[in-house]
Amino acid sequence: RDVLGSRGLGDVYKRQIIDIINVNVFGRYRCMDDIKLRARAKINITLDAIRKMENGYHELEMIMQTVNLCDNLHIKKTDTGKVELKSNLVWLPCDSRNLVYRAAEYMRETYNIKEGIEIELVKNIPVAAGLAGGSSDCAATLVGINNLFRLNISQEELMKIGKSFGADVPYCILRGTALAEGIGEKLTVLPNFPNCYVLLAKPPISVSTASVFGALDLKKVNKHPDTKAIIDCIEKGDLQTVSDNMVNVLETVTCEKYPVIEQIKKAMIDNGAIGSMMSGSGPTVFGFFSEYKEGLHALKFIKNKFRTKEVYLTTVFNIRQGE
Repeated sequence: RDVLGSRGLGDVYKRQIIDIINVNVFGRYRCMDDIKLRARAKINITLDAIRKMENGYHELEMIMQTVNLCDNLHIKKTDTGKVELKSNLVWLPCDSRNLVYRAAEYMRETYNIKEGIEIELVKNIPVAAGLAGGSSDCAATLVGINNLFRLNISQEELMKIGKSFGADVPYCILRGTALAEGIGEKLTVLPNFPNCYVLLAKPPISVSTASVFGALDLKKVNKHPDTKAIIDCIEKGDLQTVSDNMVNVLETVTCEKYPVIEQIKKAMIDNGAIGSMMSGSGPTVFGFFSEYKEGLHALKFIKNKFRTKEVYLTTVFNIRQGE
């Protein structure tokens, strides 16, 4: 603060110091020509469908939590005058079929950005897994371009923009612990989630969110989450009670079609998980662990038993006060 307040320090040097602060505080590198960001996965602590609306969508009530499994984005200014997207996954579309590309095109056209934009996307979050990987990548693109080109768009306005790309995008801009209502776009910040290790396991299947919601019959849902009670437990830091009362109504569809999801949930509990549930529309299963060694043991067990490579041990990501 003293250095930045010095009258004798030029603006360029002040900008460089602020860039260094961004590296250490926010975990992202920033300079005049490029920016690096982490796009974090999310899990659902609860997922409840209240009713089916006339437009065909379901009114939802969900508690969402960010975790530290990340995709990495490197956004650069170029002199090409166009958007270019590259990925480490050769089969991933890198054109208008990709939310990252569409978000970059929108920002460039809407805010009259003359330079070209090149984005390198390194995917680590499983695709079509119920972890909002694509939505998080889109959110990071909006945030990154806003910062890189100094557009000064507020977080609230970015979240409004994000909604047009998908219901999960506003939350992925917000991050942390939040209650999501409506179709997922109405967000209320909640107290930080209790710190713990999170084991994520995606069986080698992919699930269509639209098909899961299309098959959901609310008359067959026998148990709904007590969202208010779980929020109270989060505020108290009571991870055990939260874990005991997690409910995802979409399990009535996805678990019935893919029994391996229930098998993985049971395997996590049998190997020390405090609680386990399917995230989103699936098929990824998560489990909470208080000890790293227990989580690592469960990871090895599930990899071997279910012969899946997409198993990750990570932690919850909480927004620090004032960030």
